[in-house]
Amino acid sequence: MIVELPDTTISAVSKALVKVREEGGAVALGRVLTLVISSAGRTDEEAIEAANDASREHPMRVIVLSTSPDGETRLDAEIRVGGDAGASEVVVLRASGETATDPESLVTGLLLPDAPVVVWWPGEAPADPHASPLGRIGTRRITDAAAAGDPVAALARLGEHYTPGDTDFAWTRLTLWRAQLAAVLDQPPYEPVTGVRVVGSSDSPSTELLAQWLGLQLELDVDLVVKAPGDGPNGIHRVRLERASGPIELSRDEGGVATLTQPDQPTHDIALPRRSLRDCLAEELRRLDPDELFGDVVRQEASPR
Repeated sequence: MIVELPDTTISAVSKALVKVREEGGAVALGRVLTLVISSAGRTDEEAIEAANDASREHPMRVIVLSTSPDGETRLDAEIRVGGDAGASEVVVLRASGETATDPESLVTGLLLPDAPVVVWWPGEAPADPHASPLGRIGTRRITDAAAAGDPVAALARLGEHYTPGDTDFAWTRLTLWRAQLAAVLDQPPYEPVTGVRVVGSSDSPSTELLAQWLGLQLELDVDLVVKAPGDGPNGIHRVRLERASGPIELSRDEGGVATLTQPDQPTHDIALPRRSLRDCLAEELRRLDPDELFGDVVRQEASPR
């Protein structure tokens, strides 16, 4: 069900939410957090769909704020519940003119009481998310460097301004890679790694973070090889770990299947799919405390090389 509220106020939206709850039953009970999606000038339906899917694991209220400083001063809203909102309730706010200049006040009146607030920028994010109007109210702040015009530069800026609670989907997309590489090194012969090479696309922030993580964990200088977009698969191409008994190499093709080669062992094909927006969001919502390892890694990214 979608309830349209043209040319409205936050107070009217809040009252409409209560009415929808009374008419449809206890729609909002059991919500564990508020997710604020900040999208500039448009309603990001892909992000809303990802939030709806993730809400089946994390029941929540979703507030989508689309702002445009141009046009007349007004606020249009819609409330989505039931089949249009998964296990959440979605409030879409479209603010223009002077109404769009104070996003924090637009959102504050709709937050669930005594519940954590997660702020997500699916597109271009502020250079310093924590200092932004919406970032100040967030327990966690999620950005996506891959959506920026210069993903690697966006990651470096995040590292410069990192505040506990910040995270980025470039890191979340590495979970399967990190788990697989850690599992390989947990097997005999337990030899120290003497060299590391990471190969990936120049526009892949995940490749940068993977190289920084390996360097930090193994206390080695990593040979990072970046290739032009289109020269091989998108994102991370392969990781090579040198040990005395021979190299370990994990490489992925376009189909999301990775090949693992190790000395004196048969070659293994491993499912290493590219993670969807829903998977990344659901994983980040599982922890609302600061990700200290990500903080260490992303600050390394901002350090001079």
